[in-house]
Amino acid sequence: MSPVALARNIFDADHDAFRDTVRRFAERDVAPFLREWADAGQVDRDVYRQAGKLGLLGINVEERFAGGGTDDFRFNAIVIEELCRVGAPAVVMGLAGINDLVTPYLASLANEEQKHRFLTPLCTGEKIGAIAMTEPGAGSDLAAISTTAVVDGDDLVLNGTKIFISNGMLADFVIVVAKTDPAAGKKGVSLLVVEAGMGGFTRNGPLHKVGLSAQDTAELVFDGVRVPRENVLGEPNEGFGYLRHNLPQERLSVAVTSMASMRRTFDQALTYSCDRTAFGRRVADFQANRFYLAELATEIEIAQCFTDRCILDAAHGTLDEVTAAMAKWWITELQQRVVQRAVQLHGGYGYMREYDVAQDYLDCRGGPIYAGTTEIMKEIIGRRLTRP
Repeated sequence: MSPVALARNIFDADHDAFRDTVRRFAERDVAPFLREWADAGQVDRDVYRQAGKLGLLGINVEERFAGGGTDDFRFNAIVIEELCRVGAPAVVMGLAGINDLVTPYLASLANEEQKHRFLTPLCTGEKIGAIAMTEPGAGSDLAAISTTAVVDGDDLVLNGTKIFISNGMLADFVIVVAKTDPAAGKKGVSLLVVEAGMGGFTRNGPLHKVGLSAQDTAELVFDGVRVPRENVLGEPNEGFGYLRHNLPQERLSVAVTSMASMRRTFDQALTYSCDRTAFGRRVADFQANRFYLAELATEIEIAQCFTDRCILDAAHGTLDEVTAAMAKWWITELQQRVVQRAVQLHGGYGYMREYDVAQDYLDCRGGPIYAGTTEIMKEIIGRRLTRP
């Protein structure tokens, strides 16, 4: 932690004890394998099982479904922060993806049978889940999706393609966003659970991204997949409302990831600047560099205060889509500036892959894109400001 970092007061003794557990998990079960997983394009399934054993998955899920029984987003944030602390944002997208993207839909929408079938093994880490929204022709504009699910007897016949799906290759089941009443627009969207092995369901990947190489990202193709009606989540044609309700938590999860990652980047750049010499002086002793460090340290502390406020809002169930959009775009864009300056402070070594800052440079670029681009976040905020 940098010497000017402010104390955070949003956590209590239970959170601190949980953080110790997550930190040991991150240092023992994650950090040593990051390069291996990056080469493979995905993490090992055992890391999900170990996370499940330690109670790091399904934190807010009822205990009878193998969850933690604690509806407090602060615990979710701790999982993210400790994984980022060891330089594992790619693993965050897998584990936090379950906690903040998949679990909320199952916990709030699934019936008893669906919870036993999907939610329980998700919390234990025996099964991996994903959610498929984005399409090749419809990125942040969910209303423009073309994937359809047409009723045929006791099934829905699913056709379409989804792209950039986190956990797409490893997933044992995928919550798919599809139009079940295309003529109704936003009011005709439903959520279907597609299981691995269903006929007509294929995957392409892992996709080759610029960064986050250990994060399993795939294209999913549905060609006449017959999905039983009992695999529909919630009410038919109500899917768009469900998405709007859950997307703020997903976007906050992205913001927390960027926040924790940039702190690590900054601390390493500060250490390097104080250790490295140039022209007989420490890099940190040049006034221009001291000013850069001062500016970044200040902006990071301001951003942390806002992030913590959002974490508390989420913990209390009061996080709204505009505040989440503000956090998502501001924090991810700030991370770009922090990482850019950190690379510059490292000089030529900042361009070498063996230095963490170079990997940070590659990994952070997705932040302003996924879960809704910066421009879409500003549109959400702007519409609320100018609404009649």
